[in-house]
Amino acid sequence: MTSTVPALGTRTAEGSALQAVLLDMDGTLVDTEGFWWDAEVEVFAALGHRLDEAWRDVVVGGPMTRSARFLIESTGADITVPELTVLLNDGFEHRIGRALPLMPGAARLLAELAAHEVPMALVSASHRRIIDRVLESIGAHHFTLTVAGDEVTRTKPHPDPYLLAAAGVGAQPARCAVIEDTATGVAAAEAAGCHVVAVPSVAPIAPASGRTIVPSLEHVNLPFLQGLMAEKR
Repeated sequence: MTSTVPALGTRTAEGSALQAVLLDMDGTLVDTEGFWWDAEVEVFAALGHRLDEAWRDVVVGGPMTRSARFLIESTGADITVPELTVLLNDGFEHRIGRALPLMPGAARLLAELAAHEVPMALVSASHRRIIDRVLESIGAHHFTLTVAGDEVTRTKPHPDPYLLAAAGVGAQPARCAVIEDTATGVAAAEAAGCHVVAVPSVAPIAPASGRTIVPSLEHVNLPFLQGLMAEKR
């Protein structure tokens, strides 16, 4: 299936193979991708460099080290990756308060999955310090576990974070639905063997066989995910 949106409310749990739902954080559940870019622009302005808006599509959804390395190489800034990582995390954390804006449909989807006792894991390329702050708005109680980008040897686009999350909730990757907003995250989930629902935020995600693309989380509910899994079988 490519770029297909199953009709809402028409799927049932009958024959569903869904064991767990694994969700990305930035741009998927919380509207924070703009905060990251603003932090990057501000940090590099202080270093005497102006970022090209086109680079935003390159760094979105990527692991911190990859994004930092790309921006250093592109600007020639005199700063190391570890130093820049600290500054970017500080800049992002400065921008977020206790009430972050959730993406449309996020609160409803989390509540629905929790009400039906569907195991959920949060899988992010952001560092633990950032995830713990954002969870104050999302609600840590929704998740069986959370996986941070600085807690795995290889983060997205490698499959490791999603393999770790699936194992942590006791599910087979092939029976997990992953919800992602970037090509990097989609690549990680597909490499792990999970079924992906892509909800593009900043940059478009190309259609591909076996990939479902929807315009927002308002198009995703439990029957939708169950029907998607049953269809894949």
